[in-house]
Amino acid sequence: MYQERASGLILPDGVKSTKALRLEAAERALISAVNSGYSHYGASRTKANVRGWNSYSGSAKEDIEDNLDLLRQRSRDAYMGIPSATAALKTLRTNVIAGGLMPSPQIDGDYLKLSDERVEELQAQILREFSLWADSTACDADRVDDFYGLQQLAFLSSLMNGDAFATLTLKQRPQQPYDLRVRLIEADRVCSPNYRDRVTPGKVLGREVESIIQGVETDEDGEIIAYWIANKHPRSYTTLKTQDWKRVEVYGKKTGMRQVLHIMQRERAGQRRGVPILAPVLETLKQLERYAEAETTAALLGAIFTVFVKKGSITDEGPFGQLMREELLNRMTGGERDPNDLELGAGLIMDLEMGESVDTVETQHPHSGYDTFMMARMKQAASALEIPVNVLYKHFDVNFSCARGALNEFWRTCGMMREWFSEDFCQPIYEMWFTEAVARGRIDAPGYFDDPATRKAYTDCKWNGPARTAMNPSQEVEAAMKRVEAGFSTAAEETAQLTGGDYSRNIRQRLLEAKRKREVTEASTPTQLQEQKQDPPPDGGQKQEGN
Repeated sequence: MYQERASGLILPDGVKSTKALRLEAAERALISAVNSGYSHYGASRTKANVRGWNSYSGSAKEDIEDNLDLLRQRSRDAYMGIPSATAALKTLRTNVIAGGLMPSPQIDGDYLKLSDERVEELQAQILREFSLWADSTACDADRVDDFYGLQQLAFLSSLMNGDAFATLTLKQRPQQPYDLRVRLIEADRVCSPNYRDRVTPGKVLGREVESIIQGVETDEDGEIIAYWIANKHPRSYTTLKTQDWKRVEVYGKKTGMRQVLHIMQRERAGQRRGVPILAPVLETLKQLERYAEAETTAALLGAIFTVFVKKGSITDEGPFGQLMREELLNRMTGGERDPNDLELGAGLIMDLEMGESVDTVETQHPHSGYDTFMMARMKQAASALEIPVNVLYKHFDVNFSCARGALNEFWRTCGMMREWFSEDFCQPIYEMWFTEAVARGRIDAPGYFDDPATRKAYTDCKWNGPARTAMNPSQEVEAAMKRVEAGFSTAAEETAQLTGGDYSRNIRQRLLEAKRKREVTEASTPTQLQEQKQDPPPDGGQKQEGN
């Protein structure tokens, strides 16, 4: 007689059927999948709280590039209409860039075999020459901003759109010693020709290409070799230009110099375009905006006294409160006012007609837990943006330790962002400018064009941003002095962090101020002595004799 089991049938002699073996193998595979590792938690397919969590993730192209257009539009809309989104982007821009990252040349004098005096002299000359170019709007191809204004715009655009682009070109202008020009390009203009990506080799606008995704062309090894830039914004209807694309190589063929800068932070291997920083919190911010609008509407309704007049019967009399005939009312208002649109006057007392009564509508006060709920949700969004919520709201009603900890944590975020932005934008432009300055003979740098190591030794530069927020200036200055004395830091580093200034420049200025103060003191001392001799003593010049 056969013995039945859940997995199938067992023959009398103990031999299992083929069907039974297959079913048991499937059971073991299922048990293994259900009861191993992450399958107990985030990868569980049986738990009720994650059973409806259907997700699919592909490569960077499917997850990021294919969704960028909508993400950019919603990110810009949030910046223009949701206060918390605007605050997040502007807070980062102000604390990372502020008035602009200032260059501090770090010439490697040991490698170049230059004396300390020569290094200091050369660095001062570099700063003077760089200011001729950077402090003028001539550095901007659009001739609107100086170099530091371009930094602010490029950084804000990269946060809002996910990335930003800049082309480096040469253009002569009268009375300008340098021809380098920087042109910022909005992210939307860098797109694939005819808005169609190509993932396999083929022809694009008559040119053989390996791959183009969102306007970024790569070779067969995956190296980015060119960008495709549209001559106008894809959604611009204010120009009659015919949509066209220009292919710009990353590096020039003749000079090997950088021609296009791509400012972005990658979060996936193989990623070619950046993601707006608001992307993970867009849904949360939109929901909070709608909730805030609903609470505001409720508050407004709660402040309005609404009256409905109930009539006992149908009548051809004018509405309650209408003292003028309809013809006269239309004549005074130009016929634009609805005769049934009435208003109550302040302190107005009127009689009702027979059969009329008044009903009022009372609205509920906005939800009492509004602040608590908003703060709880904004804490989550602020954490995703790496901005402490009290920094985001500029609300420091907590104790000193909490406020200091929040600022210190935020300072790390700002330092990290400052590093990648200076590497993507400031340093490449500085190196391009330095190359032109040496080629024109305005800066003497022997061996600059002969050896990449020599070129690196000349162009090494540190970019200092806004000073760190001081919660207790006296203690922080004392701590900075102790770090310098112990050798943990340098006076130049501490000056940059505390004030955003330059230590060497401060020392030179202090020497000049001390010299002027000494000259003023020496010039005023003889006059003071002479005045003291001429002025009579307080007692009238007579000695007091003792009794």
